[in-house]
Amino acid sequence: MLWTMSFDIPEGDNKITHRSSILSIGSCFSTMIGEKLAERKFPVLNNPFGTIFNPLSIANLLEDSALEMPVNTDLMLVRDGLYLHFGMHSDVVAYSQDSLERLIQKKQQQVKNSLEHASLLLVTFGTAWVYEYGEKGQIVANCHKQPADLFEKRLLHPDEIQKAFSSFLNILREINPNIRVILTVSPVRHTRDGIPENQLSKSVLRLATHDLTETYDFVSYFPSYEIMMDELRDYRFYKEDLVHPNAQAEDYIWQRFKTVWIDPKSFPLIEEFEGIKRDLAHRPFNPDSPAHMKFLDNLQKKLEKYSRDFDFSKEIDQLRKQTQYRGK
Repeated sequence: MLWTMSFDIPEGDNKITHRSSILSIGSCFSTMIGEKLAERKFPVLNNPFGTIFNPLSIANLLEDSALEMPVNTDLMLVRDGLYLHFGMHSDVVAYSQDSLERLIQKKQQQVKNSLEHASLLLVTFGTAWVYEYGEKGQIVANCHKQPADLFEKRLLHPDEIQKAFSSFLNILREINPNIRVILTVSPVRHTRDGIPENQLSKSVLRLATHDLTETYDFVSYFPSYEIMMDELRDYRFYKEDLVHPNAQAEDYIWQRFKTVWIDPKSFPLIEEFEGIKRDLAHRPFNPDSPAHMKFLDNLQKKLEKYSRDFDFSKEIDQLRKQTQYRGK
């Protein structure tokens, strides 16, 4: 008896290895995949502007970075004594306008360098509902808890998304002819817009991603939304809010991504690094036992071995804290 409907996902071209360079940007699904990759020591720049939900804001951030455009100070605001930017998440924050501008310029330079050298760009669209700010009707990435009457809400048309992303992709192809782009639609349900409205939004995003993959041979689609809606079609795969995929669902989607987009030659290293993560999370019954001492010694040797080629500084610090705590 089948309890779920599975489907095939086309194998990716130029699969990811530990020598790849990756830029992940967009909705929280991009953050999740970026974190999974980073934990397994793939070189990744993960959502440098914070979580960005709508495709036009994503396209603008990428294009402005690639072209080294000046920061749009018209979209800066002050909230609770902190300076924010309507074009970015509240993770991008500073104590003055000048420091915020310098921070954004630094992030733009990071993204530009990544776009020029990356093997892969992963982009996740979260919603087609956007908010336009002010008399100019500029689309914002985040309303930053400002009064609702400052904004007009509307639904993007697939052609708008196609046009904005085509502009960026044409630039990207010029500065990095070898890059691959993966587009995906976030499996997170934006229920605050309403259930029918969320489905409408996801449909717009899916049409836009389809058009882009048909137009550009270096652009592919990964069906994270479809995996959640069909293969994981049950509320037990959601967190308590019934909106976000839970850890089990995230692990399942990650495994599907890994299967089609990561080179199998990297699988042994992935398993090793996942094992190290599990070992660091291990809590012994007796921290001072000879068996646990040997366990920590073997773990330290593993970290020293792999730190020659990969950054395990955080893990080494974590192990050092454990050993210091054990000695007290």
